[in-house]
Amino acid sequence: MRRTDRPRFGRRLPVLAASLTALSAFALGFGPAGAQDPATTRAAGPVTWRADLTAGSGDEVNLIRAGGSLRLRDGRLRPASVRAGRAQGTTVLPARVLDQAVNRIAVDLDATSPADTRTAVDVRGRDGLGRWTEWREARDGQPAALPRAVTEVQVRLTLVGTPAGATPEIRGLALSAELGAPAADAGAAGAAASAAATPFSARVFATREGLVGGTTANGHVIVANDHFVALPSRRGLSPKGSAQYSVRVCGPARCETAPVWDVGPWNTHDDHWNPSSVRETFKDLPQGKPEAQAAYENGYHGGLDEFGRRVLNPAGIDLADGTFYNVGLNNNGWVTVTYLWTGEATTRSFPTWGTGVNIRKQATSASTQVAQLSGPTTVRVQCQVHGQLVQVDGHSNDAWSYLPDYGGYISNIYIDVPEAWLPGVPNC
Repeated sequence: MRRTDRPRFGRRLPVLAASLTALSAFALGFGPAGAQDPATTRAAGPVTWRADLTAGSGDEVNLIRAGGSLRLRDGRLRPASVRAGRAQGTTVLPARVLDQAVNRIAVDLDATSPADTRTAVDVRGRDGLGRWTEWREARDGQPAALPRAVTEVQVRLTLVGTPAGATPEIRGLALSAELGAPAADAGAAGAAASAAATPFSARVFATREGLVGGTTANGHVIVANDHFVALPSRRGLSPKGSAQYSVRVCGPARCETAPVWDVGPWNTHDDHWNPSSVRETFKDLPQGKPEAQAAYENGYHGGLDEFGRRVLNPAGIDLADGTFYNVGLNNNGWVTVTYLWTGEATTRSFPTWGTGVNIRKQATSASTQVAQLSGPTTVRVQCQVHGQLVQVDGHSNDAWSYLPDYGGYISNIYIDVPEAWLPGVPNC
């Protein structure tokens, strides 16, 4: 129903307005209206915590703990695909469930990095539909901006040593997360995802990784006839044993879906599947063109990769032996790759009405409040479900809509359209 068919707090007498506000508070757990612009109203205050580095997560490679600090265990162990001369170790910390939606994560890292060594803090989030975002690096003074709001946050720590064996040391990590206006690249990612109802695909040059007995960037030990791929960015790297980030590779004979378990070839910061504005590096290249391909074919970046090595082939993906031969390759060659995690359902925008409208983690007023709209605004709706029946001033509705920008659900009774079930919006 439209707003004219529903109670309008601002046009009632004060006593009646107060009465209706109280009724809404009973139905949805409303709080007082905020003073911020509706589009930027957020749950109060950032969430802060300290990462526990003292215990192993069960998902790590080449690290040792001493006095609560993290260091590289073996100065010779390095990811297989990229073939760089630097040792690397990683750990994926347990995910942290939050009581409010967030999209910006700041870090305060206590670490020592000798010359030519490096540490990296990557974060990702899982939203109310159970989908993980890509990993994004957070640096001191430069928070990671996720492409959508999430209510669960996970951290991955990476330590990179020198060819001579020097290692960085991480002693502590504090984090702060909040729901704020999207950064420029996060907004571009959201817009691109909203426009793409299907995952992004590109034709790229594939090489055979081989290297049986080697160790991938996520700690998997490569076996004969293995099935996985390597991509030249940590942003789409699956935790060990998982297929959370997978690609569909189509070669001359057939297609195969395989998880991303390694980082490479050539580069480690080239998420070429992302739009140029969102891409971590080499932003002047078009979406779908790996830096190695541009360097090999056009002399881009002086014909060198990010390590300064001369690029000898245009590879944008490495295939484990089993995947390589299964798709019909006998020699390195061109394949079509679909980056399965990049697809998003198309969203539709709708106006809202009411003040102090709570957004919930689930489709019920008993669920945690993750954000709040202080007043009428426009929201993007991704999908809708039947949940708790909400009643306000003689009107009732059990439909709730999922808002990806806020990481939660709003009762459809506060979406300002005639229909109780939103037209053109799919089920969650």
